[in-house]
This record gives sequence, C-alpha cells and structure tokens, in this order.
Amino acid sequence: LRFDEQVRVVVFKSEVKGVFCAGADLKERAKMDNAEVGEFVRRLRNLMDEIAALPVPTIAAIDGYALGGGLELALACDLRVAASSAKMGLIETTRGLLPGAGGTQRLPRCVGIGLAKELIFTGRQIDGEQAASMGLVNHSVPQNSEGDAAYQRALTLAKEILPQAPFAVKMGKLAINKGMEV
Repeated sequence: LRFDEQVRVVVFKSEVKGVFCAGADLKERAKMDNAEVGEFVRRLRNLMDEIAALPVPTIAAIDGYALGGGLELALACDLRVAASSAKMGLIETTRGLLPGAGGTQRLPRCVGIGLAKELIFTGRQIDGEQAASMGLVNHSVPQNSEGDAAYQRALTLAKEILPQAPFAVKMGKLAINKGMEV
C-alpha cells in the first residue's frame, strides 16, 4: 500500500459482524515462552507503526468490539469512526498485561494523559458515544441493521478526502505527524 500511487485512502474494517478486532489470542499467548512473547509484541508493535506510517490517510471503521490490540490497531489509524454501540478499551490490565503495541503512546495523544491513564489503569470499556465525547473517535453513528454503520460513515469520510490533492493530503499527514514529535 505504501508504494501504490493509486491508493489514496485506506479503510480498516472487519468481516466479522460485531467485532472490529478483539485483540490478541490470549490462550495462544499463554503457551508462549518469554522470548516468544517478546518477539510477538515486537512484531505487533512494528505492524502498528507501519500502519501509522502509511503515507495516505487511514480510517478505522469500528462496528463492534475493539479491545486490547484491536483498539491499538484503531489508534494506529489517522481517523476513527465508531458505531454508538461499539465497545472499546485497552483492557490489558484486567488480564495482568500492559498494552504493548503503541496504545500507551497513542491513547494519551488522542484523549490526554489523565484520561488515558484512567482508561488503562481501570481497563474500562467504553461505547462509541463515550469515545466520541472524549475525542477517541472522530464520529459516532447509530448502528444499522446490517451492522456496518461505522464502515458506511468511514466510506463517506474517505469520499470527502478523495477529491483533495493527493500530494497535499500526504504532506499534510506528514507535517502533522512530524509536528506532534516536536
């Protein structure tokens, strides 16, 4: 995707109704030794960094659960749209774990340090409306009967971006991302 000049916007969605991404398979992870866990987390973090570094805008369409690594995936995207009924949270502390794929950096940038600490320390799950009120998602929309309301809104947002000058959009993303580092 990074090198395909035809790609102007990337929308991440799930093919599983009611779930955006439920995070890591903790039963599988429990079978790993410390070295394997370290490698797993490193690869997951690198994937999220690659998504965040895509040169075009990325939009997460959260039509269901986005928990743990699933929310970290959404946080790696530039924009997030959620169904009002979606459930989100960095729930790792409820499992004796820590968000390891960038959530501890990206969530505070999104909602502020105090709120990010509260959400991570408690492992609380929030819905799409709560996420919108705290700035975690750009838009919260009522879920439709097909279960893809967030995806439909994400497509509308993508269609708003498409007519804009591709180079200007790419440079705008780069300038914002680099500006956040200084």
